[in-house]
Amino acid sequence: MAGNEWLNGYLEAILDAGSGRSNDSSKEEEKSKVNKNNGLRKRFDEKLKFEKYETQKEKERKLFSPTKYFVEEVVNSFDESDLHRTWIKVVATRNSRERNNRLENMCWRIWHLARKKKKIAWDDAQKLVKHRLEREKGRSDAAEDLSEISEGEKEKGEGSQTDFPTHISRINSDTHIWSDEDKSRQLYIVLISLHGLVRGEHMELGRDSDTGGQVKYVVELARALANTKGIYRVDLLTRQITSPEVDSSYGEPIEMLSCPSDGFGSCGAYIVRIPCGPREKYILKESLWPYIPEFVDGALSHIVNMARAIGDQVNAGKPTWPYVIHGHYADAGEVAARLSGALNVPMVLTGHSLGRNKFEQLLKQGRLSRECINTTYKIMRRIDAEELGLDAAEMVVTSTRQEIEEQWGLYDGFDIQLERKLRVRRRRGVSCLGRYMPRMVVISPGMDFSSVVMQDSLDGDGDLNSLIGADRTQKRPIPPIWSEVMRFFTNPHKPMILALSRPDPKKNVTTLLEAFGECQPLRELANLTLILGNRDDIEEMSNSSSVVLTTVLKLIDKYDLYGQVAYPKHHKQPEVPQIYRLAAKTKGVFVNPALVEPFGLTLIEAAAYGLPVVATKNGGPVDILKALNNGLLIDPHDQKAIADALLKLVADKNLWLECRKSGLKNIHHFSWPEHCRNYLSYVEHCRNCHPTNHLEVVATSEEPMSESLRGVEDLSLKFSVDGEFKVNGDLDAAARQPDLIEILTRKATPNGKSIINYRPGRRQGLYVVATDCYNNDGIVTETLPLIVKNLMQLMYPRSSQIGFVMLTGLTLSEVMEALKSSHVRLEDFDALVCSSGSEIYYPWSDMLLDEDYEAHIEYRWPGEHVKSMVMRLTKAENGPNDDIDIEQCKSACNSRCYSYTIRPDLKTRKVDDIRQRLRMRGFRCNIVYTHAASRLNVLPLFASRAQAMRYLSVRWGIDITNMFVFVGERGDTDYEDLLVGLHKTVILKGSVEYASEMLLHAEDNFKRDDVVPQDSTNTFRAEGYGTTDIFTVVETFKMI
Repeated sequence: MAGNEWLNGYLEAILDAGSGRSNDSSKEEEKSKVNKNNGLRKRFDEKLKFEKYETQKEKERKLFSPTKYFVEEVVNSFDESDLHRTWIKVVATRNSRERNNRLENMCWRIWHLARKKKKIAWDDAQKLVKHRLEREKGRSDAAEDLSEISEGEKEKGEGSQTDFPTHISRINSDTHIWSDEDKSRQLYIVLISLHGLVRGEHMELGRDSDTGGQVKYVVELARALANTKGIYRVDLLTRQITSPEVDSSYGEPIEMLSCPSDGFGSCGAYIVRIPCGPREKYILKESLWPYIPEFVDGALSHIVNMARAIGDQVNAGKPTWPYVIHGHYADAGEVAARLSGALNVPMVLTGHSLGRNKFEQLLKQGRLSRECINTTYKIMRRIDAEELGLDAAEMVVTSTRQEIEEQWGLYDGFDIQLERKLRVRRRRGVSCLGRYMPRMVVISPGMDFSSVVMQDSLDGDGDLNSLIGADRTQKRPIPPIWSEVMRFFTNPHKPMILALSRPDPKKNVTTLLEAFGECQPLRELANLTLILGNRDDIEEMSNSSSVVLTTVLKLIDKYDLYGQVAYPKHHKQPEVPQIYRLAAKTKGVFVNPALVEPFGLTLIEAAAYGLPVVATKNGGPVDILKALNNGLLIDPHDQKAIADALLKLVADKNLWLECRKSGLKNIHHFSWPEHCRNYLSYVEHCRNCHPTNHLEVVATSEEPMSESLRGVEDLSLKFSVDGEFKVNGDLDAAARQPDLIEILTRKATPNGKSIINYRPGRRQGLYVVATDCYNNDGIVTETLPLIVKNLMQLMYPRSSQIGFVMLTGLTLSEVMEALKSSHVRLEDFDALVCSSGSEIYYPWSDMLLDEDYEAHIEYRWPGEHVKSMVMRLTKAENGPNDDIDIEQCKSACNSRCYSYTIRPDLKTRKVDDIRQRLRMRGFRCNIVYTHAASRLNVLPLFASRAQAMRYLSVRWGIDITNMFVFVGERGDTDYEDLLVGLHKTVILKGSVEYASEMLLHAEDNFKRDDVVPQDSTNTFRAEGYGTTDIFTVVETFKMI
C-alpha cells in the first residue's frame, strides 16, 4: 500500500497544480476589473505590466507543466491495478465535496490513459516481433537458395576466420595494404557530413545535439586523408548556413583545412558548404529530410566541376572522378547513395549512431508511442535512409564489433551470416544469385598524438604541487580553464575524476553523480569534474539538456557536494586538452558511464594524455580497453560498480601508473596515419568489386557536331570523314543528313573503337514532361499528348535553346502509340526516358538506345533471379493465392525492367513493404507502381526517373536548376522524387485523374511531409494544362 500512498500524493499534486492555475487566473481577472476604474495613464502602465507578466507565465508554462509532469509520473511509474484500487477507494469514500468528485473523475481518466498506454506498448511490441519473424523468413529463403554449395562454404568459412579479429587493426590477407607504392596516385575523395555546425577551427562542440563528436571526427579525417601520400584533394561537403543565429563562418562557401607545402593547384582538404533548405535558418537534422535532394543536386554539380578541374591539373584533361564517396550518419548516407548512383562511384557509409537501435530503445522505455517517436525524431525517415545507404554501400565502416552484431544486425539490409556466405561464394567464383550484402569493417577513429606523447614524456611525472602551492599561489602560469575548474574545489590537489559529454540522458551523468555522492571514501579521496557542454541559461536549453543539468544541481545539493564537484558553464574546444592535462596532473581518472557508447572517442583522448579510464561495458569501450589495457569496464546501471571501479584506480597508485603507461604505449593503434592506411586499404579492396565505367562528360565549351549541323540544308559539300562516308551531289541532301550526323557525332578512342556521343546539342535548359496520365484501366489518356503538344507549341520559337525530354512509366512502343494521333514529332524530343527510368532513347538519332546508361544502372541488378520472388512477395498476406492475379507483362519488360500486370481488385503490398522483403532476401531493387496501379515495374537500384535527369544533367553539361519538370497533382509511386531537388517543378492542375501513389508508404511509415518540403520556392502551380495556363507560369516566374 506504500505505492498507493505515493500515488495518492501525485493525484493530490495534480489537483493542486490545476487549482493553482485557476486561482492565478481568477486573481488576474480581478486585477483587470480593478484597473478599469483607474486613470488612462495608469491603465496603460498596468496593461504593459500585465502583458509582460503573461508573457513570462506563458514561457514558464512551455518550459514546465506541473500537471503534465505528475500525470507522466503516474502513468509511467504505477501499474493500472494501483490506479484501479485508488479509484475504488475514492468511490467508496465519495461525498458531496467538489474536490473528491474531481479526484474520482481524474483517477478514472488517468486509469484509462494507463490502459491505453499499455495497449499501445503491446501493439508496438507485436509489430517488432512480426518484423523480426519476417526478417528471419527472408534470411531463411536466401539461405535455402544458396544452399547448393553450403558444405564447401562451411569448409571455406572454417579456414578463414577474418570477420571479427581479436585486435583493433584489421587488414585481411586478401586486401591490398596501402603502401609507398601508392604515393604516386592523385586521388580525389569526397566526405559528406550534412547536419550540425562544421568548421575547421574553434568547433562549437556541444552547442546542440547536432554538433558533437561526429563534427570533430570528419574534420580531422579530412585533414588526415589529405596529408596521406597519394591523395590529391579531399572535400568535406556540409550544409551552408547563413542564419544570424550562428557565426558567419558557416556561410562561407569554401574553407581550407590543410594544404601540403609541396602542393599545387587545388590540392589539400577543404570544407565545401552546399546550400539547401531555408537559406537564412539553422535547422536541426530532424527537419532536414525534405531538403536532402537539393543537397544531392548541389553536391553533384560541385563534384562534376571539381572532377573537371582536377582532371585539367593532374589527369591530362580527363575528369578525375572521386575515388570514393563517404557518407557520415543517415542523412549524408542517403546523399552519398544518390551521388554514387549518379556517378557510378563506390560509396562508403559510417552510421555514427543508428535509428533502428534508438527506435527500439525508446519503445522499450514506454514513455512515447510509435507515432510520437516518429513525429519527434522522424525516426522512420531516418531508418529508410540508413537502409538505402546499406543498399548502395560497398563498405560500412564501424568502430566496434558490437555495432555490427547488435545494431546493424537489426536492419533488413544486413545479415552477418548471409554476408559471410555471399563473400565466400564470390571468392570461389560462384554466382551469388543476384544477392548482395555490404562489407562491414572495423576501423577505429584516429587522433593526432605527436605533441601529446612528447609533452607527457617530458613532464608526465610531475603533479599539480609543482605548479600550485597549498595556498593556491601559482608557482608558474597555468591555463585559464584550470582556474575556472579549480575555483569549485575546496582542495584542488585531490585526484580529479573527469567526465566530458553533452548533457544528454543517454550519457548517464546523473548515475555517476549518485555513485560519487553515495560513496563516502571516494568523496574523501577525489574531486569530480563534469564538463557538460556550454550553457548561458539552463531554461533556454532543450528540454532533455535542461532536465539533466537541473537534476545535476539537485543531486549536488542533495549530497552536499559543494567544494567537491566542478560544473563550469563554458569551455572552448581548444581548452579540452588542458582539461585532460589537469586531470592527469592530479593523478585522476576519466570516466564514461554512458548507457550505450557507439565508440568512445573521449576514451582515446584521455588515454593520450595519460589518464586511466573507467567506461561502460556497452559498445565501443570494450574494444578500446582491449587494445589499450588502461582501465576498467563497468555496468552503467550499477552505481556501486561505478564507485568501486573509480575508487580502485584512484586509491591504488601502482595500478593507476600501470594503466597510464599501458595507455600511452598502445595509443599508436588509434593514430590518424594508421586509420588512413587501414581505410584506404579497405576502399581499394572494395573498388576492385565495383564497375569502373564512368560518365563521359562533354566539355562545356565544346559544341557537339550534331548541333552545328542542325538546320543545315546544303550538304553538297564534298569531303570525307575517316574514309567511311563521302558526300557528293548524287544523293538527296535530306537523305544524307542523318547518316552524316551519325558519323560526325562518333568520337574515335585511342584503341580505334568508336563511341557514340549521346548529347543532342547545346542547351540552356530542358523542359521535362513527367505527367502520368492514365484512366482507371491504366490506359494513357488524351491529356498526355495534349500537354506535349501545348508545351512544344509554346516553346517552339526557342527550340534551339531548350531541349525536350519525357519521363514516363510507359514503354517506348506505348509512347509512340500515345503520341501517334497528336501530330507531335518524336524527333523533337532530345530524350525519352521510358519504363520508369530503366531506358533512355534519343529520337533525334534514329531512336538510339543509350547503352552507357544501361551499363550505368546495371550494378547490383539481380536480373532473372528476382522474377519469381517479386510475384510471391507482392501479394498481401490476406489476399488470394491465384497465380493469374499477378503475371509478367512480357511486352513491357526489358533487360533492366521486369513488369507485372496486376488485377484491378487485387490487394497488393505497398512499395515500402515489397522493397523491405526483397532487402531481407539480399535483393537491391527499385520498385514503382505505374499505369494507375495496374502495373508494377521492378528496376535496378539506381534506375529511376529522377536519377535519369541527373544522368542527363551531367552527360549534357546542363545546370539542373535550368530543368523544368511538368507533373500532375498525383502520379506513379516515384512521383515524390520529381517534386524535390533544385530543378523547377510545375504542377499542372487537373492533368492526372488516376494515380498509383497510394501504394507508396505503409501507414506506420514516414509521410510526404518528410520527403517534400512545404515551403519550396522551386514549385509552381498552373491552373490547368492549356497553352495559356502554361504560358502564364512561364512568364510569371521568368523561366527560360
